Amino acid sequence: MRRLIECVPNFSEGRDHKRIEALVAAVSGIKGAAVLDLHSDPDHNRSVVTLAGEPEPVTEAALRGVGKAAELIDLRNQRGEHPRIGAIDVLPFVPIDGVTIKDCVPLARHAGEEIWARHKIPVFFYEEAALRPERQQLESVRSGEFEYLREAVLRNADRIPDIGGPALHFSAGAVAVGARKFLIAYNINLNTPDVSVAKKIARLIRTSGGGLPHVKAIGVHLKERGLAQVSMNLTDFEQTSVRRVFEVVRLEAERNGCSIHSSEIVGLVPRKALGPDDAAYLQLEDFSPAKKILETRLAMKINEETPDGISLRSI
Repeated sequence: MRRLIECVPNFSEGRDHKRIEALVAAVSGIKGAAVLDLHSDPDHNRSVVTLAGEPEPVTEAALRGVGKAAELIDLRNQRGEHPRIGAIDVLPFVPIDGVTIKDCVPLARHAGEEIWARHKIPVFFYEEAALRPERQQLESVRSGEFEYLREAVLRNADRIPDIGGPALHFSAGAVAVGARKFLIAYNINLNTPDVSVAKKIARLIRTSGGGLPHVKAIGVHLKERGLAQVSMNLTDFEQTSVRRVFEVVRLEAERNGCSIHSSEIVGLVPRKALGPDDAAYLQLEDFSPAKKILETRLAMKINEETPDGISLRSI
């Protein structure tokens, strides 16, 4: 039986193209692992890379990405709209085929141990890989971001890393390593530069505020585009669909005197998460099945030689 996982390193760099190219190069070129997608955003100052393939090669590719991120990214000089605690902020392992989420837990734990052993970057475990129940939710791990956390770990035993530390790496911070179900990172851009509207909508719709189930949301300002954005993670799209989220945000935007400009999917999305007419209905930017559907991208990599010479025909 073939065994396939996804790993989605989130790098705290979305502006410097040479650095982004170097980060992607670091996770490329390993037989049995392939880069399926890259999404970079200058306002968030973040790049999300989607890796997929066999568990061991994918894990090694991710670890090489951690090393390159530590070399290139200094959080003391990094600013962006997206919360972060590390040069690689989060490193989730996700089952695709022939692997369960329970199988991903030891992969995540091994990756965490290797991150500390190779790079002396402390690690927090979250979601199914969490060692402490209060750390299952990523937001509890990331609370306060790098600037607060680097002080908190020195005075508060409840905030010390699970591996390494207690001090964070002076420039690379820490990494949150997890095992989780498939998550859809989904953003809705509003036809207004007023970020207070996006923040208000985010508070209304997120689960923690009594809104939609399985939705995490923040409001951010897209300075380069002159728009406000409701930036979301949909942690169970089978319970709360992308279309349902879009409809609720559209109604709330109208109540606040604006409309939806467009929406976007960060990374890849499972085929069953979108209906046949959803791309048009959701006003998705830069969307095509060949580029954004997980199964399609994976099949392309499995059945064809990739430009950098990786072959997944043996998977």
